[in-house]
Amino acid sequence: MFYIPTLTIAGSDCSGGAGVQADIKTMSALGCYAASVITSVTVQNTQGVSAIHSIPPEIVEGQIRAVMDDIHPLAVKIGMVNDASTIRAIAETLKSYTSHSKFYIILDPVMVSTSGCRLMQQDALEIFERELLPLATLITPNIPEAEVLSCKKIDSIYDEIAIKKILSFGTSAVLLKGGHLTEKTDGLYIMKNTSGGLSVHSFKSESVDTNNTHGTGCTLSSAITSFLAISKALHPDEIDEDARMIEAIKSAKNYITEALKAGADVKIGEGHGPVNHFYQPKALIKVENTSSRDCV
Repeated sequence: MFYIPTLTIAGSDCSGGAGVQADIKTMSALGCYAASVITSVTVQNTQGVSAIHSIPPEIVEGQIRAVMDDIHPLAVKIGMVNDASTIRAIAETLKSYTSHSKFYIILDPVMVSTSGCRLMQQDALEIFERELLPLATLITPNIPEAEVLSCKKIDSIYDEIAIKKILSFGTSAVLLKGGHLTEKTDGLYIMKNTSGGLSVHSFKSESVDTNNTHGTGCTLSSAITSFLAISKALHPDEIDEDARMIEAIKSAKNYITEALKAGADVKIGEGHGPVNHFYQPKALIKVENTSSRDCV
């Protein structure tokens, strides 16, 4: 019998609303066992980020190996990575495990904070695109991040040119988040590589009127990571992988919507407050069948 293990590789948010803290809260609230790798320590609160201190790449690598060799996560979420050497360390280390063990990699390309602070150094972008993107099962950019990756202005959630550009880096799928568009699109859409072509799936939900949006991207990607791991652990062979991904995104979108609702009228800090990750927490899920632990 084992818990369902997940791993977050991301920066620390001392105010608790985003980054590794939000990831661990999300994964735990959904019943997963959350391990973590710290890539950087930030000085931030609900009003913004004022400083970033990167963890040495060899320590990042050591953390990853310590978890991968012992805990064997079914799904890995990668969040904020600040510099080129850290990105390279993450990519090379994970690649050494994908050669003999399969696990989902959900990549949230955190480049700019909610308050507008740039979180990825400019010289790191090329390494990010060349070495990390090809490892991703799914990448979850918002519009500003997708514009950086596609090198073009995006005015519609259905921008096929932008999506194809992002897919050209080698990632398996893209979930483009439309919240930054001028028409206030509240839906999420995925365009996947399927047999050499593209398939499009839309995900819509009601809009939540709240100032508490700190860490929503971290929370969503961690929820997708969790639901993929749960599905694989409980139903290792019964579900088609495309269907598994779509269902995980649907479940994650519902989770973030309800978390936004539950925390909409709560005041924490003077800026953008956090969502309510624990609006309906689950106990850690126990699984008897261990056959799915190293197979995706």
